[in-house]
Amino acid sequence: MNPFEQKPEKKMDEMVMDWSTMSPKPYGKLEADPYTKTRIILMNGIEVEAVMFGHNFHRNCPDNDLRRELAYVRRMEQQQQKHVNWMSPSDETQLELTIGYEHLAVDLTAWLAMHEPDEYAKACMDFALLEDFDHLYRYADLLKMDEDIPAHKLVRGYVEITPGRPTIAHHRHPSEAVKEARDFKTADIRTKLGALILTAGEQQTMNFYMNLGNTYPEGVGRDLYQEIAMVEEQHVTHYGALLDPTCTWLENMLLREYMECYLYYSFFETEVDPYVKKMWEMHLEQEIAHLHKAAELLEKYDGKEWQETMGTDGEFPELLDFHETKDYVRDVLANQVTLTADKEDFVEVDTLPADHEFFAWNARVNGRTQDVPSHKAIRELQDKAGEDYRSEDEESPVEGLRDRKKDNTDLGRKQSA
Repeated sequence: MNPFEQKPEKKMDEMVMDWSTMSPKPYGKLEADPYTKTRIILMNGIEVEAVMFGHNFHRNCPDNDLRRELAYVRRMEQQQQKHVNWMSPSDETQLELTIGYEHLAVDLTAWLAMHEPDEYAKACMDFALLEDFDHLYRYADLLKMDEDIPAHKLVRGYVEITPGRPTIAHHRHPSEAVKEARDFKTADIRTKLGALILTAGEQQTMNFYMNLGNTYPEGVGRDLYQEIAMVEEQHVTHYGALLDPTCTWLENMLLREYMECYLYYSFFETEVDPYVKKMWEMHLEQEIAHLHKAAELLEKYDGKEWQETMGTDGEFPELLDFHETKDYVRDVLANQVTLTADKEDFVEVDTLPADHEFFAWNARVNGRTQDVPSHKAIRELQDKAGEDYRSEDEESPVEGLRDRKKDNTDLGRKQSA
């Protein structure tokens, strides 16, 4: 599939949705396949990124004729975002939806890492993967404690629910989140797509927690949203740093439209719900029109052919197909759980000098260990039920994470833990 070779069957004017089209039938929260939910969550995040990028472009563009072109595309992206996001049913609680967000983060990051040809970009994915994996565990325990719902019923066992790198260890100095940008002139298309997709996905998770976290009832759950929201800030910086800062605004627009075409086509090909599949098909047609518009604007205003930016003939790489990644996640967990960040690098926490900024920052932010929300959420369930909540195919590959009656707050955070 090459979207540059596909000619839109309709003009953009004919693709604008009316209210009845834009208001979809929500999925059934108990009936929908978990991967249908993750596709919807991801595409909501992708469309939010498209809208916010378009607004930032608009604010930094002096040409009103170009700004009108951007406004038209952006209005359609807004319609798509509403169409996708309104698929979430009103009876799905905030915490149930959160489980879907973290399930997406785990299996999306793992899939992209497994297909990433750039070793450094892959290392960035593996590192953050273990943190989102732990977030899934923390929220699942909160769900069990507050709503008495076992999260494995929501994810249908597609992903294990067990500790990753403990969240208390995620809080690093802001300097450590800044990574090495990839050169998009020479990077593989999979590297470009991976960086764009994860930046948008993590950004939407950050937005979700920073805007809805305070609507959770007062207590440890509300505090947990606040803590993990701060980790998502790190993750957005972490992945956003991989994007090439030398790309022009119009090159960035072209890359984002291509990413949207890639994802909608991937999901059209792999979706199991016929109703949702039709939505992906309609949005794909719209995005192909947006891609051609971006290529037209790139040539008109930057004097560049789209091939110069893409670095390929436009053919899609292997399509993104959500599936279980348990073995891969277990392998990364076994080998990288005690890694931390040292500027652009990833190192064992034991190798850091005692005066490294990580230790001072982590201690300052966390204060007393017993007050850290991610720890309290587990400890309170352990006190109530006698042990934490997990859904494991077998015991953790990390010995220090096997005790279900005591939450490990030292691993990846303290030396010689």
